[in-house]
Amino acid sequence: MSDTPQKPWTVPMLAQARAEGRKLVMLTSYDASFARVLDDNGVDLILIGDSLGMVVMGMASTLPVTVDAIAYHTRCVARGARHALKIADFPFGSDATPEQAHAAAVRFIQSGAAMVKLEGAGYKLDIIRFLVEREIPVCAHLGLTPQSVLRMGGFKVQGREDAAAAKLREDALAVAEAGAALLVLEGVPAALAAQITAASPIPTIGIGAGADCDGQVLVLHDLLGLDTGHRKPKFVKDFLAEGGSVAGAIRAYADAVRDGSFPDADHAYA
Repeated sequence: MSDTPQKPWTVPMLAQARAEGRKLVMLTSYDASFARVLDDNGVDLILIGDSLGMVVMGMASTLPVTVDAIAYHTRCVARGARHALKIADFPFGSDATPEQAHAAAVRFIQSGAAMVKLEGAGYKLDIIRFLVEREIPVCAHLGLTPQSVLRMGGFKVQGREDAAAAKLREDALAVAEAGAALLVLEGVPAALAAQITAASPIPTIGIGAGADCDGQVLVLHDLLGLDTGHRKPKFVKDFLAEGGSVAGAIRAYADAVRDGSFPDADHAYA
């Protein structure tokens, strides 16, 4: 496809895409078959997310997911996707110390990931530095961080109060300064996400964060309208209804992200 690089995506290509004004398209995947479909239909980045705990394993949250599970599903995805950049999620507790995070990250990289993703800032800044100094690319994740569900008291939009918004802006700059090459913003008011993106030296990927991020991500099962037993957040759109097939749904999503029609106001938070 003309809008998909013929060679595999690399970490430096993310900044290049942003500089060229090209929106980044990300989806989750957990197996080889779906990864191949994503790879063939315009997806740039595949996240092997701890969301697999909820949409694949039937768990109530992401918290029980293990390093073994992420490594296993990363290997599966790596067998199916040739071009998309694979990003493996640190499951809950696996990045509590730099040494723990490094051990898990090595497993994920050896399983086929090109980048690892961690939630939060604070002490995680030292972990980002530790990993990047050891040649492991990092994607940061701020806003609604699912692994903080117990502290937050549920899945709630973050950054609506002035102090919380200021902290998110500060953390976004801090993770970039620590060496993160990509930043996921989840469950953040669209206007705040736009401010963060404008100030960020690294590309941002939104999920429930408005259309002004440098790219978008959704959970694959949500994009396909599958009933996973969990409440669908406002930012979810069923692309299968208009795409007509799994491949068509993924292509429709990729096209909508790139032309800026998704997310619209109905799929974002004020």
